[in-house]
Formats: sequence, C-alpha cells, structure tokens
Amino acid sequence: MTSPDAVDVNQPLAVDVPPAPHDASGERVPTRDLTGLAPPARPARRWTPGRVVATPAALEHPHGQRIAERVRALGIEVEHLRSNRLTGVRGATDRETYARAKATMAIVVSPPSRRALQPIAPSADWRVDLAEGCPAHCQYCYLAGSLSGPPVTRVYADLDDILAGLAPYAGRGTVTSRNARRADEGTTFEASCYTDPLALEHLTGSWRRAVRHFADWDAPVQLRWTTKYADVDTFVGLPHAGRTRVRFSVNCAPVGNRFEGGTARVPDRLAALRRLALDGYPVGLTIAPIIALPDWREAYGGLIDQVRAAVDGVPELDLTAELITHRFTPGSKEVLLGWYPRTRLEMDEEARSRKHGRFGAVKYVYPRDTMAELREWFTAELTARVPACRILYWT
Repeated sequence: MTSPDAVDVNQPLAVDVPPAPHDASGERVPTRDLTGLAPPARPARRWTPGRVVATPAALEHPHGQRIAERVRALGIEVEHLRSNRLTGVRGATDRETYARAKATMAIVVSPPSRRALQPIAPSADWRVDLAEGCPAHCQYCYLAGSLSGPPVTRVYADLDDILAGLAPYAGRGTVTSRNARRADEGTTFEASCYTDPLALEHLTGSWRRAVRHFADWDAPVQLRWTTKYADVDTFVGLPHAGRTRVRFSVNCAPVGNRFEGGTARVPDRLAALRRLALDGYPVGLTIAPIIALPDWREAYGGLIDQVRAAVDGVPELDLTAELITHRFTPGSKEVLLGWYPRTRLEMDEEARSRKHGRFGAVKYVYPRDTMAELREWFTAELTARVPACRILYWT
C-alpha cells in the first residue's frame, strides 16, 4: 500500500501551468518557517545531499548509472527505490519537511512535459531542463510560490535522450534565432531555469556533457546557463567551440551578502567568469534582482567596478548583461515570508506598481519613474565602465 505521505519524484518540481488570478488578499499558499535553516552567504562548499535515491527507470539509462557511480564515489549511498514513490520526506512540521526535502536528491527520468520545449523570453529561444531544484537559500527566490510539494532536487537520467531531442528546435525560435538584434547567438537553449548547474555538476556531470554536445553540434546554436556558484575547474579546458555562454548571477554587496545564503561570494563568481572568458567561453552577467536600495547607485557602482576589474585584459571578450529588477507576487511574498520570517527584503505593495501578467496574475514592480531611473543609470554606467559589455534586455 502506498503511503499517503509519499512524494512522487517523477512529477516535476515546478508546475508549468498558467498561474491562477489572485490579488494581495485572495491567494492562499502553504508557508514554512525556515528560520535557522538557511546558511549565510559565505564561500560555498560543494553540496552534499543527505540522501540520494534513484528510481528503477532512471537506472536503466546510462547517464543514470553514471550519476549513481559519481555519487557513490563521493561516499554517498544511493538508495534504490522500488517505484517512483519516495517516503520518509515529510516530517511532523512543514519546516521539517522542507529541510528533509532540501537535503534530498532523486535520480529520475524527466517527465514528458519537460521534453516538449517551451520558449523562454526574453532569455532564450527554448528552455531545456536537465534537473530541477537548488540547494541555495536566496530570500528573493523566483521559484517561491511556483513549486509543487516538498522541494526534492530531481536530476534527469535520460540526458542523452534530452540532448538528442534538441535538433528539431534549431532555427525555430523567436527570441534569438529569428531576431535580427540577437541573431548572432543562433538558436539558444536555456538550461538553468529551475536549478543552478554548478550546484549539481559535481554530482551529475550533466552540464559538461551538454557543453560537449553543443561543441559537436555543427549548427548556429548556443547552450546558456546561469549560476551563483564558482566551481568551474572541470569546465576550463573542456571543448566548447564557443557554443556555451555561462552567465554569473551577481549583485551588489548589500544584496549578495544579506539575501543569498549558501552561494559563492560575488568576487569568487567574478573570478570564475574571468577564468571561463580566458578559456574562450562567451560569458555573461545576470544582474538580478536589481533592488532600489537607498544608496543603490553607490552599491551597484561598486559591483560594476568589480566587473570591470574581472574582465580587464581578457582578449576577444564576449560579455553580455541581463538586467532584471526585483518583483514579487502575492503568492511568492507569502511563501518567502513563511520561509524567511526575519528577512529584511523589501516587499511593500504600497511602494510598488501593480501589474497583471499574461494570465491575469498580479505582480508588484517598481513604479515607472524608479524603473526609468534605474534603467537609464545601469545602461549609462555599464556602457561607460565596461564598454565591451552588450546589454541583452531589461525587465
């Protein structure tokens, strides 16, 4: 008999359905008190999951077997499940359940919904998932409110099939492949929507295999992913043919030090960016979320100066920037306040503009004047201080 508390690890972690319309007082979502669970920002250690499980179907795939071997080589036991049902995750409280799930990794086969690629504007033509789940503890997490069930990290064993299925999408996108302003990027595939690749790479090897796949793919295509970590040793020297752009998510010190628990320090991320740029990779900055602090010009000016120093002297530098301002929904706000009740992250609806998304969902963004001021300043300062940097979009 299946336990009613079992987690179906074959189900995706993030649900791809249009969000239901809601307002600041209407949507009800479960909250979790994570006080004391989130590590502070500091030099990040490699994530060591407390529990690793594998479904029978996953171990039928060569890459699933490779992941299991890598995990065992790190001294971590791999528990073989009899089915796709995982028990022992749910605790007596939501907080305990979250902590157990956050420390668990499941080797699974990707669900069919993940194999049919979806556009992901404004970043890339297509979203391709190699895993779902992230061990970091960012207090502004963009996935808050969109995750379904306990956040067990899922890594996909059918990687070879996923990569083999990309070819029919080449040339069919609208964000880059048929956009005159970004056509030089070719057909782009975003591989970090629901995870952080460098947080998992030492356990899976999935992104290195993807880099090699794109290097061998003789077509105008590009693999893209972004990270808050800095462990790039195994990517330096890897054949990439310039077809993988690695972007580093960075922020000013007051934001990175205060709100990005369990990640690499921003200076370490920028040092990693430099290493990859020197190795010929196209690289990028994801400056997100841009937060209008009282002294935001000084804070972000310091960040841009760090970027300038990091890329100084890099020959044939190919550097882009994606600029994303802070926003939240009523649902994500409630979840985040449940997770991090002591957070100092500003989420004041009265100080924001209320906007409706495509499906009627409400989100709160900075007022128009603030947005215009931020955009003008970032555009001018990046252009002046890092002239090689090409801004891809602002949102």
